[in-house]
Amino acid sequence: MSEYRTERVGRLIQEKIGALIVEGKIKDPRVHPFLSITRVSVSRDFAWAEVYVSNCKPHGDLVKGVAGLQSAAGFIQSQLAGQMHIRQTPRLRFHEDASIREGFGLIKKLEDLQRTEAMDRHEED
Repeated sequence: MSEYRTERVGRLIQEKIGALIVEGKIKDPRVHPFLSITRVSVSRDFAWAEVYVSNCKPHGDLVKGVAGLQSAAGFIQSQLAGQMHIRQTPRLRFHEDASIREGFGLIKKLEDLQRTEAMDRHEED
């Protein structure tokens, strides 16, 4: 039962932080709306939440965005405390997650491969 609760709280934190980013409530200029919260891992005692952040922009933007989120962690935690009805709001630690950018890169490689194969078939005809 405890594992289910930590997952549920993690999903809720992910949703709430994503909404704060999209709505522009985090005023740090390094935090832009292209940042995505990919997953949140909450500790069993609800003391910490590891928040993984990704985007499709260059790596430098992700590093700056994560730094901006980390500097706004106190504000974000206070917003979460007001919106979530749990006894203890976890402290937040933000980490880079390159999964979205890597996914876009993989799709681009597949499209290039498909285009090359189509050109090869066209030349053979």
